[in-house]
Formats: sequence, C-alpha cells, structure tokens
Amino acid sequence: MAIAEAARPALRRVRAGSALLGPAFVASIAYVDPGNVAANVSAGTRYGYLLVWVVVVANIMAGLVQYLSAKLGLVTGMSLPEALRERMPGAGRLAYWAQAELVAVATDLAEVVGGAIALDLLFGLPLLIGGAITGAVSMALFVVQDRRGQRRFERVVTGLLAIVAIGFLASLFVRPPSATHLLGGLVPHFSGADSVLIAAAMLGATVMPHAVYLHSGLARDRHGRADDTRRARLLRITRYDVGLAMLVAGTVNLAMLLLAATNLRGQEIDSIAGAYTAVGQTLGAGVALLFAVGLLASGLASTSVGAYAGSMIMQGLLRKRVPLLLRRLVTMTPALVVLAVGAEPSAALVGSQVVLSFGIPFALVPLIRLTGDRAVMGQDANHRLTSALAWLIAGLIIVLNVVLIGLTFLG
Repeated sequence: MAIAEAARPALRRVRAGSALLGPAFVASIAYVDPGNVAANVSAGTRYGYLLVWVVVVANIMAGLVQYLSAKLGLVTGMSLPEALRERMPGAGRLAYWAQAELVAVATDLAEVVGGAIALDLLFGLPLLIGGAITGAVSMALFVVQDRRGQRRFERVVTGLLAIVAIGFLASLFVRPPSATHLLGGLVPHFSGADSVLIAAAMLGATVMPHAVYLHSGLARDRHGRADDTRRARLLRITRYDVGLAMLVAGTVNLAMLLLAATNLRGQEIDSIAGAYTAVGQTLGAGVALLFAVGLLASGLASTSVGAYAGSMIMQGLLRKRVPLLLRRLVTMTPALVVLAVGAEPSAALVGSQVVLSFGIPFALVPLIRLTGDRAVMGQDANHRLTSALAWLIAGLIIVLNVVLIGLTFLG
C-alpha cells in the first residue's frame, strides 16, 4: 500500500506529460503519406535492401528538424511563416509564398493520387472519382480541426496513423526480412544514377517542407508561447513527443521498404497497384487488404494535414485567409488533372516527392538561422553542436538536389 501511495505522484506526472503529447504525431503524418509508399516500394523493388540507410538517416534528420520547428513556436509564440513575414520585404514574402504553394500543390498531388489508388484497389472506383472523394474527406477532417479544436483533430489523425502502421507492418510478421541483408543495407552506398534519384525521392518524402512549417504552428497553438517557468518542461516533453512520433513514422517507412525488398525484389512492378497485386499473390489477400487500407488512411490523413499546413503558410506569410472550399479546389486541381489525363499514378507520386525535395532548403535554412539566433530565441537558442548538425543536414539535402538536377539534365 505504501509503495502504491509513493508511486501515485509519479503516475500523475506521467499522465500530465502524456496529455501534452500530440502535435508531433500530427506532423508525422506527412512522413507516411502515399508519396512515401511509392518511393519506398520503388526502392525496395528495384534495389532490395540497398537504400535502408536512406530511410534511417532521413528519419533522424527529420526528428531534429521537427524539434527545432516546435521549439521556435514554443519560444517565440510564432509559426515559422509568421516569423519570416516579420523579417522579409513584401516582394520577398510573395516570392517565398509562391514556392511554398508549389510545395503544397506537390504535397496534395501525392496524397490525393494515393487516396485515389487505394479506393480503386479496395472498391474499384475510377481514379478521378477516388481523388475527388479523398479531397472531400480531407476537407471534412480539416473542418474538425477548424470547428472542434486541435485536440480532437490530433486524436483523429493519430487514429489514422495507427491504421497506417498496422497496414504496412502486417507483412513483416507474415514474412520477416533477412536480418543479414537489413544490416548490410545500413551501410551508405548507391548503385548507379537511378538509385540516387530514388534516394532523393525518398528524402523528399521523409523530410517534408510543409511539416516543417506546420509543426511550429501546431506547438504554438497547443501550448501557447511558453513563459520561463513552463518552457523547460514543455521543451523536454516536446523532445519526447517528436522522438515517439518519428519512431512510429520511421518504423512504418522502413516496413514499406522491407515489404518490397523481402517479397517483391526482382519482380516487374511499376506501380502501387502492381505492388498490391504482388503482395496478394505472395503474402495472401489479408495482407494485401491491410496494405490498401493503410494506403487509404495515409492519403486521407496526410491530405487533411497538408491542407492545414497550406492554410497556416498563407495566413502566416500574407495575413490572408482563403475560404476552405476555394483553397482545396485550387491545390487539388493539379492532382485531379493528372488523374483525368490518365498519367501513371505511381510515377506521378515519385515525381511529386522529387519536387518536394527542392522545397526543403527553403524551409530548413530560415528555421536553422532563426532557432540559432539569440536575439530571437534568447537562452533557448540552438547549442553550437545542434546548429552544426542542422546545417550539415541542410547541406546534404542541397548537395543531393544539385546532383539530382545534373542527373535529370543528363538523362
């Protein structure tokens, strides 16, 4: 009895801390969207375990980046777009907003197309109708955030994240991957120019620009600007929040690649639909069904989070709110056009991730500069080692993009 009494204060602290978790799980949905499925399945099918290290490194990078974004929101009380608005001239804000909107369109392309593919696999719906349904459902989820509050939205998105995790982890229990090959895949190396292109797509699918913008606003909206007495505790809890969320997202991403590397390597698969069929033939209809359900949950959750991020970016940079229906129609239109003209959906997904990789430096560079500036962050400015690691991450991504441009022009 005495032991139980002594344990109660600790349990209360754990419950109080866990109640503050959540924003990172919303942001982490961006790391398990249909673009990740296309990029990771392509990597596993073509190269087996070769690019396992890319998933691991990208997830570690993303964890640091998401923590810095959340820290900016907690310490300054501003989202990253709002902080940039205060420091940029009018023309610069417009140009910056234009590239951020391009990123939002590429994000929507991946998510709407992914949802459409899932609805086709599950119910045989035409891709265009499936895309429209995905967009409509995402709008409904966004309305939950707008009218019912962030906590309700976090619960819905976290529930969808759990469905995504079950959908893609199931195959690992039916046919576990080779431990030897998995360890070999942790050694960084490439195999030709095409593997660099796939790695760039995987990176673009993992370190997502809109999630960088979004997390600062999520943390600010959930906790407010933290005063001196609360800040240290909130930052500590935020580290746990980010760590747990990225562990889940990273595990799901790795499961996607291992599913393909273990079961689909060497097969002529050029689409997610082809992967679904091959999974059914190799692992059974039940695993294939979970694969499709996970893909659908991924598309629905990620497109609603993407819409939330796009709205936050526009409001933060331009101080303008666009009606929800109009904004969704504008950002969804390119995805619906891709589906209407009959473009190959999986190729469009991988291409969208390459576009996203080019938007990463525009989010990372100002984030690192702001969080390392004592005039902005005070005593919570980045430690020199933290800033050095963050700049290294940004540098690696930029170099990879330059290599990608060269490979694209050289064919």
